[in-house]
Amino acid sequence: MKTFLATLFLAASTAVFAQQAPPNPNPQMMPMMHPPETVSVTGTGRVALTPDRFTFNVGVQTMSATVDDAVAENNRRVAAVIAALKKAGARDEDIQTSGFNLYPQQDYQQNQMPRIVGYQATNSVTVRSEKVADAGRLLGIAIAAGVNTSSGLQFEVSDPARGREQGLRAAFDDARARANALAQAAGRTLGRALSISEGSQAAPPPPYPVRAMAMKAQAAQVDVPVEAGTQENGYTVSVVFELR
Repeated sequence: MKTFLATLFLAASTAVFAQQAPPNPNPQMMPMMHPPETVSVTGTGRVALTPDRFTFNVGVQTMSATVDDAVAENNRRVAAVIAALKKAGARDEDIQTSGFNLYPQQDYQQNQMPRIVGYQATNSVTVRSEKVADAGRLLGIAIAAGVNTSSGLQFEVSDPARGREQGLRAAFDDARARANALAQAAGRTLGRALSISEGSQAAPPPPYPVRAMAMKAQAAQVDVPVEAGTQENGYTVSVVFELR
């Protein structure tokens, strides 16, 4: 009797499980899933921005027979340059010492050891300001105050995010136009954008060069003619569009 009841319970459990199990799908009845056909393109966009900050590097180079004399003369002239810049409106935070170098001046004779005949001291100052219109005036003041070397003048856009949205939109529009042209050439139409990735931003143009100058400290001030112009930033996006 017990064996009969156990067999009956097992049969009932198997029947319930068979009713709850989902039917085995027929592969022939399922629709075939194909990945969408796509076209991949890269678009570019450029935005011209007006610089709102400038930077220039100037320096004083002096030479003398002794280290003390070379450094003392250099210190005096650099102090005069900094004082003139501050008097012209440059703030303390706009002026930064960017380098000091001291080198021996040597005389080379054939078959002889080099002989030190003097010393050269160079002190460089970097000037930064948001008053772009003052760039030429401040550079001229620095020259008149005793500067005799300059390594460059650069106009910058202080906010790196400025114009970014506009540039990315232009890059996407360019990508869509390229993809649309390819789709039409293939006799297809363009669908939605399936993926978008931003490329690297193009580097801004190099600094505007200002060549080294040698002028007497007592020379009359002459503003250096400079133009800020515009800075052009480039953006790229890669987009995968659906083809229909």
